Amino acid sequence: MARSKPADEFEIVVDGETYVWWLQRKPHWSSDPSERRGMAIAARHKEGQREAVLEFPVGPQPRFGAPQLKAAQIKPALVAKAIASAVAAGWEPLSRGKPVMIEVDETGG
Repeated sequence: MARSKPADEFEIVVDGETYVWWLQRKPHWSSDPSERRGMAIAARHKEGQREAVLEFPVGPQPRFGAPQLKAAQIKPALVAKAIASAVAAGWEPLSRGKPVMIEVDETGG
């Protein structure tokens, strides 16, 4: 069965290569610190199959009633830096295999 296409997929060029990325997980806050999770974006090379899941730190909790994060609100420069960091960390986007999980800092580095 083929993987379904995420609703909000975006293209970005990093170091001359075209990648496709999408918001995989919105930030999750909890009163239990062990259950807090930051935003995660998934990316793959436009011509490749192997995905990288780039996990960001949790960050501050928004005020009550703040709108939910949408993929279109994520700055392209942050995504580009996170993808470049993943490649530098050893992700081979044109290889085959399971998705790679990579933790990045709040700036994508």
